[in-house]
Amino acid sequence: MATDPPSGSDAAGTAPEEPDDLARRLTHALVCAAADPALSGVLLFDLDPRLTDPVARLFAGILAGSARAADAIPLMLGATSRDEDLWTRPRLRQEPDGISFRMEPGPLIKADGRPGSPPLVVVPDLSRLSVAGMRAAVQLLGADVAVVEHSGLRHRARPRARWLASCRSVDVGRLSPHLLDRFAVRLSVAGLRLPPAERLFATLPSGWRTAAAHGVPTAAVTDHALTRIRELLGPDTSVRRELALARLARTVAALDGERMAGVRHCDAAARLLGLAVADVPRPAGSEPPAQGSPPPSAEPGSVLRIRPGDRSRTDGDERRRHPETGEPLLESEPPEGIGTAQGGAPAVPATPFPEDDAEAPRDFAPLRSPWQRTAGPASARGVVVGTRRARDLRDLAYVHTVREAAVHQRVRGAERFTVSPVDLHSHVRAGIPERMLVLVLDHTCRDDDWDWQDALAPFLQWAYTGRAAAQVIEVGGAEAADELRADSFAARSVLDPRVLAALYRPAGRATPLAHGIEQAAQALRRAFRQHGNGLAEAWLVVVTDGRGNVPLRAGRTGRISGPVAAAGVEDAFEAAARIRAMDRTRLHVAVVDAAREPYGDLPFALADALGGTVVEGRTIRGTETDEEAVPMSGERQIPYGDERSVGRGGAVER
Repeated sequence: MATDPPSGSDAAGTAPEEPDDLARRLTHALVCAAADPALSGVLLFDLDPRLTDPVARLFAGILAGSARAADAIPLMLGATSRDEDLWTRPRLRQEPDGISFRMEPGPLIKADGRPGSPPLVVVPDLSRLSVAGMRAAVQLLGADVAVVEHSGLRHRARPRARWLASCRSVDVGRLSPHLLDRFAVRLSVAGLRLPPAERLFATLPSGWRTAAAHGVPTAAVTDHALTRIRELLGPDTSVRRELALARLARTVAALDGERMAGVRHCDAAARLLGLAVADVPRPAGSEPPAQGSPPPSAEPGSVLRIRPGDRSRTDGDERRRHPETGEPLLESEPPEGIGTAQGGAPAVPATPFPEDDAEAPRDFAPLRSPWQRTAGPASARGVVVGTRRARDLRDLAYVHTVREAAVHQRVRGAERFTVSPVDLHSHVRAGIPERMLVLVLDHTCRDDDWDWQDALAPFLQWAYTGRAAAQVIEVGGAEAADELRADSFAARSVLDPRVLAALYRPAGRATPLAHGIEQAAQALRRAFRQHGNGLAEAWLVVVTDGRGNVPLRAGRTGRISGPVAAAGVEDAFEAAARIRAMDRTRLHVAVVDAAREPYGDLPFALADALGGTVVEGRTIRGTETDEEAVPMSGERQIPYGDERSVGRGGAVER
């Protein structure tokens, strides 16, 4: 059953409601972005995914000057966008001696310097945008000129494309501040109810629609306006935020037909973004408000302030209730969700700068591509997710090409089966990670006096800086669906909240170590088979004391039959031997020793079966010394005691 996007009217037959304040502010903000190329980036926080297409169509209609802009097809950017798809576009041409190629500007810059409405670029989720798309946004948004030199193409012009992006407030902390500052128009649109575009167009002041389609003259910004901007944003704000608010204020003034942007235009621009605007007393010599202009209305969440010179109420009770100076009469509290269940309203900040209070960990160098170990076109290929019309002769989808050519054979009337250049289709591939981290966590080996996060920190840091995919396999957790089986999940990176939650899962009773190692082998084998040479490096890290008490057969079936004895440990060694036979030029294995007695040598025996290294998890059994440390692959120092160090094959050297 399809779910319709939220709209202004809920039931058929009822009178349509007028657009609320949030919908009107969004429409006015889109008009300002369309009128001024310096405000080409619009970022919406907490936008309902069902409203992405209606808002994009509304923006396209504003750019075209009509509410019905069906011919305007926006450019969609996502996780698979590449530089070759954004900046250049090869064209096939039929020549007398064969087919020739010609490089033309790509979809991001093809409209630069040409007449017509600006193109629209839509980013449904900015946090999942590819590195190529992020760099394109940083280069183009708000730029006076863009220079592109790529594959025989030289292009120099002022960017005309408008960007519409959305992002959740909880994910904004992972994005680069350089990318966020490029979006001059930013609104929090949680709970937006979008009426039809015709009614939103009707709310625009006269002349705004024409000005949005053809542009407005640049208005000057007064000194008092600049001072007001610093008051609104605070002393610690960035210069780009001040420039963005100043440009928005001058655009509001130009849309109103004025040549100077004053204090009231700054207040109007701040209210448009959702900033709290206080009606403060003006200093002597400041610009007076325009004649006939209504006083600024109080916005939700703003602070109401009383002017000291206001004497409209003179009785003693009123004087007693009013503050003597411009102190807040009522400080509004931030919105809070009711309840913690899924039915409660989410607590989202109504600020256009949620990254100031974000607690999410930030990606390492988010605007820099990871170091590529492989060369050639294969390094940029991944799993096939679809097809598209071919732009060159690489990575052709032969089945789709032949099927497309077969449809037109009768129309062409050729004697033989003919494939035309318009029939060529190529694969669309998803980006693949070049590194992978597989964690096998035995919760039964961790007690209250040991935090294994210190031992895992070097591996998590490696996965974080290398943007490695993560596969977490949990053994012996108290919250497992079946205590005889290992649980596993795949994550895009170690920043996934599930990874941190898995590190502190309470311990259960059973330890299906053999089943967990078998799942790790399957995950590695599947990754090497699917990604081929694209997977350059993988780490398998096993944190355990080696005391598995569930046989592999019981882990597969979920039932125990007969006595267990040492079958769980022996099955774990057999499963580890299969991992040792894998490609060791790309696979590295480490076993974190829990240092538990009895059977303290089981982690060393397991590392020998895996062909890996033993990493000390806590103080080695027996004594603590201040001896020097032995480095592991130049990344981590492994302390040792009892004059012992660990060899590559898991054996103990004296």
